[in-house]
Formats: sequence, structure tokens, C-alpha cells
Amino acid sequence: MFRSLWNAASGMEAQQTSLDVITNNLANVNTTGFKRQRANFQDLMYQTLVPPGEAQSLLGNQSPTGMQVGLGVRSGSVQKIFLQGSFRQTNNPLDLAIQGNGFFQISLPDGRTAYTRDGTFSIDGQGRLVTQDGLPTNPPITVPPNAKSVNVSPAGEVSVMLPGQVQPVRVGQLVLSQFVNPAGLESRGDNLFMETAASGQPQLSNPGTNGAGRLQSGFLEASNVNVAEELVNMVIGQRAYQMDATGIRTVNRMLGYTATL
Repeated sequence: MFRSLWNAASGMEAQQTSLDVITNNLANVNTTGFKRQRANFQDLMYQTLVPPGEAQSLLGNQSPTGMQVGLGVRSGSVQKIFLQGSFRQTNNPLDLAIQGNGFFQISLPDGRTAYTRDGTFSIDGQGRLVTQDGLPTNPPITVPPNAKSVNVSPAGEVSVMLPGQVQPVRVGQLVLSQFVNPAGLESRGDNLFMETAASGQPQLSNPGTNGAGRLQSGFLEASNVNVAEELVNMVIGQRAYQMDATGIRTVNRMLGYTATL
């Protein structure tokens, strides 16, 4: 009976993790470039009462299936799902969406490089192309203060129109980073990811080359969260949590009956 208590308790803990992930997905439904996550479960160890194939009688008959009793469940991982999000038009030439694979490279204050799908860029007081948190791109791109307009091509070439010029002047090139296992990236917050041993090292490419996506200026990539799907998963998780709690109450009553014998 005590085994039943711990099985149900492990189920409640696992479903709580799943609900935490689902509610985080829903909270970020309007976060630019957000990628939904999914909780994956694994069964725990088993208590083997009769090994499969073991003789069960004096006649030597073998057990075709054996007898193993499970000891519960646990959350094995929380996986990021890097499916393409839909595009939202903004008509701001510095808003960039990646159509396909890849991440923008961002320089952190400590010198490390972070990666993002959030293409909400602007020009800071130094003329640098920066994120909404003021972090510059890597490599850095600086726009002259007298630039009349800024344009970003699908291939990532940043050009400006200067007074007295009839042709745009190139001022920089955006590059995209690709990873062999993007699900292995570490979420840092602020729409940023960090490289890990699981993600592999970044492979740098210009947009539109070597499998990297192309850029769409004037658009932002919305999150890939499907609200209806998340709500269905929430109901499933809540009901599973409720059934595990009911299991604990049932075993508790059984123990109470046993104690009064």
C-alpha cells in the first residue's frame, strides 16, 4: 500500500511540472520569438517479483511475462520546440523575422555571445543596432547619425541612405548562428539563449546560405504557442493530477480500515 502512495505522489509531482510548463507557454503567447516547451515523462524503477522467463513451478514452466511492479513516474526533461512561428507585420524596417533556421547573435556585457529569435531591433545613442534591452548585435553594426533611412535585405545586408547620395551605402552584415541541436540551448531569459555542450557550437552563415533562413524586414516572429492545444493539455494535466490525488485518498482510507482491524 505504501508503494501506491509514492506512485501517486510521483504522478502529482510530474503533472505539476507539466502544468508549470503549460502555464509558462500561455504566459508567453505574445512574446516575440518565444518557443513553446513540452514536459517529457519517464517511468521510474521497477520492483521485479518474478523475472520474465523464470521457472514458476516444479514442472519448470517459464513465466512468459514475469511480474514487475512500477515505482512511479518522473519528469525526464523539458524540451523546447523550435517550430516556426507566424509573422506579424510592423512596417518598422528594423523589425526582423527569420524565415527558417538560425539565431541572431547578441553581445552580452560580460563579453559572451547570446542568441535570439527576437528581431526587435533599434538604434541606440551611439548609432549601434541593439536589442530592446540595449544589447548590440555581434558583429556590431553602426548607423551614421546623418542616415536618412536604414534598410535590411533578406540576405542580412544593412545599408543606409545618406544625404547627397543616390545609392544606398552598406554599413554592416548580419549573420545567423545555427546549432546541430537547438533544443540543447539554455534559456537565459529576456528572449536569449546560451550555447551549451548539448547544443553544439554555432555555425555562422549569412542569411539565406548554408541552410540559414532569410530575413524579413518589417515583420516580427510571433511565439509558436497554440493556445487551444495548451488549454487542452492543461485540462489533461489537471485531470491526471486529480486522479493521482484521488489515489492517495483511496490508499489512505484503505490504511485506515487496516488500522482498525
